[in-house]
Amino acid sequence: MPNASHAPPICYNVFDFSQTFNQPMPHTPTSVVTNHARPHMPTIHWTESGVNHTALWRSERGAPPPKRVVIADDTTTADAAYHLACEGTALLWRGDFHNARQLLQALARRVDKTPQRKKRAKGKATDADAPAVPMANVFNLHRQAQAQRARVLGMVLLPFEADYGIALRRAPDARLACAEAWGPVITTDGASVAPMRDLLGMISAHEWRKKGVEVAALGAAPNNRIHPHYGVFSPIRGEYVALVATAPLPQAGPSQKDLVAFDIGTGTGVLSAVLARRGITKVVATDQDPRAIACAHANLTQLGVSAQVEVLQVDLFPPGRASLVLCNPPWLPARPSSPIEFAVYDEGSRMLLGFLAGLTDHLTRHGEGWLILSDLAEHLGLRTRAELLAAFAAAGLVVLGRMDAKPVHAKATDSTDALHAARAAEITSLWRLGAAAT
Repeated sequence: MPNASHAPPICYNVFDFSQTFNQPMPHTPTSVVTNHARPHMPTIHWTESGVNHTALWRSERGAPPPKRVVIADDTTTADAAYHLACEGTALLWRGDFHNARQLLQALARRVDKTPQRKKRAKGKATDADAPAVPMANVFNLHRQAQAQRARVLGMVLLPFEADYGIALRRAPDARLACAEAWGPVITTDGASVAPMRDLLGMISAHEWRKKGVEVAALGAAPNNRIHPHYGVFSPIRGEYVALVATAPLPQAGPSQKDLVAFDIGTGTGVLSAVLARRGITKVVATDQDPRAIACAHANLTQLGVSAQVEVLQVDLFPPGRASLVLCNPPWLPARPSSPIEFAVYDEGSRMLLGFLAGLTDHLTRHGEGWLILSDLAEHLGLRTRAELLAAFAAAGLVVLGRMDAKPVHAKATDSTDALHAARAAEITSLWRLGAAAT
C-alpha cells in the first residue's frame, strides 16, 4: 500500500501502553543531526508570565498551529479545559504529566457523551416508522464526529525540548519514540510543541514496533513477526495475509523459481515476505512513503528474505513485467482529512484505478494481478460492485477467480459502533485478474 500503506488500521494508537508510564523507556541514544536543514515547519506563539514565546509546531494530523494558547496546569478543571478546547483555544500543559493524561481522558469522555445525547434525543423525536438513514450519510456523520473529537483532544499540548525530552513532572523518557516518528534530532530546531494525543500515539507505535505482530502466514514463532514503524500499516487483521499465503500461484515457466512478483504499496513488507516464504525468488516491493520503505527494509532483513526482495521508492509500478503483480490499496474511496488518514482513504480511488490502468502493461503473458479489496465501501454506499467490475473491464482486465475471507476483528461484532451494520457484512477478497483476450 502506498504512502505508509493503505488499509486500516495503522500503527498509531492501538497498543495498551498503560504500563509505559510507570517506568522510563530505555535510554537508547537518539540520533542527532547537527548540520541538516529541516523542511519548513510552522511555529506556535504564546504569552507566558508576560513574555512572548515561539516554538516549532508539530501535528501528525496536519492541523495548523492554534491561534489562541493558554497555560494550563494541575489546577485546570476538565470542564474549563473542555470549554476552551471546544472554542478552539489550546492548553499548553505545565503541570504533572499524569494529570495531563487524566485531563485528556476526561475530555474524551465529554466529547463521546455529546453524540450519545444527540442520538438519544433524536431517537425520542423520530417516528419508529421513519425510513432508515442511508449508510453513506451515517458514514459521513461518523467522520465528522471523529474529526471534531480529534480537534478537541488535540488542544492539550506538551512542550518538547530540542532533544525531544519533556520537562514535566513524571513525564516518560519518550525521546526514542519521538525520533522514530519525527526523525533524528536536529540541534538547530530548538524547542517544539505538539498535542499530547500525538505523543501517546507515538509511544503506542514504539511499543508495537518493539513487540511486533505475529503473522501466522509467515510460519512458526518466533521468526514470524512483523515490526511496524510509526505511521505504517500494522497487519493485525490477518485475513488478507492468509489469502495471499494460500492463493494458487500463476505458472511462470518450467520452475516457480522463474516467477517474478511485484508488491505494489508494500507498507511493512509483510506480503513480500509471504511471497518470499512461498518460494518466489524475486520480489520487487514498492512504496512512495519513506517511512514504509525503511520499515519494509527492516522487516525483510529481520525475516531473512531481503536477498529475495528488492525495495524501491516509486509510485505504483517498478520498471518491467512480472508474472504476479499484487496490490492492497486503500479500501475506502473518500478524502483523507489529515496526512495520517492516507493509510485508510483513497480519494477518487486514485491508487485502485491507477493499479488497474497500468496492470496489463506490467504483466507477463499469462500473468496475474492480485487485488486485495474489502467490500466495506460497498456496504457504506461509497462504491457499488457494478462500478468495481466496470473499472476492471475499462482497464482491459477479466476476473480469473476470487477468494473471500470474513474479517475477524472487534468492530465486526461491536453493535454500538456507528458503522456496525456495514462492518458486520464486510468481506475481504483477493481478486485474480488477467489481461482480456484481444
